[in-house]
Amino acid sequence: MKQKRYNQEFKQTIVELYRSGTSVSDLSREYGVSEVTIYKWIKAHSPIENGGGLTPAERFMISNPLKNRFFFSF
Repeated sequence: MKQKRYNQEFKQTIVELYRSGTSVSDLSREYGVSEVTIYKWIKAHSPIENGGGLTPAERFMISNPLKNRFFFSF
């Protein structure tokens, strides 16, 4: 089975919908994305403790500036 790729805007939209109160199961059903994937996106787009308010995705982009241009895909 071919793996689907989602752009950052779509992922951020799903995370924002979750934060506004939509359940993960509802988002999964409506958009056809697995619950596990949505939980990973939520984690990736949430600030980490003692991380200066940066998300794991932002920390990766800062610490790997060349990689994120060609490789970055959460």
